[in-house]
Amino acid sequence: MMLQGRADRVCENLDRLNQDLFRPAVVDATVGERVGYSNYSYWHSTWKVFMQNRVAVFFICLLLGLLLFTFIQPFLPNQKSATEIFTDGGGKQLRNIPPGGEFRFGTNAIGQDLWARIWSGTRTSMFIGMAVGLFNALAGVTIGSMWGYVRKLDRLITELYNVVQNIPETVILILVAYILRPGIVTIIFAMCITGWLPTARYVRNQIIIIRDREFNLASRCLGTPVSRIITKNLLPQLVSVIMMRTALAIPLAIGHEVFLTYIGLGLPVSIPSLGNLVNEGRIVMMSPALRYQLLYPSLILSLITISFYILGNAFADAADPRNHV
Repeated sequence: MMLQGRADRVCENLDRLNQDLFRPAVVDATVGERVGYSNYSYWHSTWKVFMQNRVAVFFICLLLGLLLFTFIQPFLPNQKSATEIFTDGGGKQLRNIPPGGEFRFGTNAIGQDLWARIWSGTRTSMFIGMAVGLFNALAGVTIGSMWGYVRKLDRLITELYNVVQNIPETVILILVAYILRPGIVTIIFAMCITGWLPTARYVRNQIIIIRDREFNLASRCLGTPVSRIITKNLLPQLVSVIMMRTALAIPLAIGHEVFLTYIGLGLPVSIPSLGNLVNEGRIVMMSPALRYQLLYPSLILSLITISFYILGNAFADAADPRNHV
């Protein structure tokens, strides 16, 4: 009896069914794409993580402000020339005037305004550092990528690397700076000869680690050109370390410029640079009243070096996809 009752209820429900209760679903391709779409952006996430680092934000603002001021400083009112030698009414040079009054940072041993020379020298040293850093990064990444991915080039570039690497970098810097005419171009050329080697070696090792992974094998099987595999598959995974090495190469280049000028093979005295200023301050640093000539350029040099170091590490952490939420 119970089974008969259930069967009757099922039949009643089936009788109530009609075509109006069944409507074909409308397929909307845009809705389907919207469901599977992710608004993740690598660079947006990198910038977001970077901006969460307050120390890095402080130093990038400090560095940008410093760089901007070096360019606008000559156009501000009451600014003096960085190369002019100032004299009093009787024609006597205003040597070693302490900071304050007419000369904010004082004058050097021949009567030049230290305030103007520091900003002019910072501008020169920053230009040299950025030029050398960008060239070394570009050459190092390009050669390192080919060195690591193209097996036929491995032996040739390895032998070339071993030959150049065994020559002390300091010797090459001194020889080039000594042979060629002193100037900004000579300094940049001397630093670029061997400056790309560490980056190339590092990129080569990283490329060898990941070049035979499955996605690269699949790309090769599909006939993808080598240049596209390198730029689309390999280099995006090395963005963090490349940016970090580039950021660290800039203060390193400034340090080399200071070293060459310190030993007398850098820029001529007529071209203000942080190296020239540190060298001038070194000569008079044993006199307590004149130590300001070493203090001010050393302080600017330290701020630039520390800023690039912190920014390089912060950006490397931010560019790591594992830190993206």
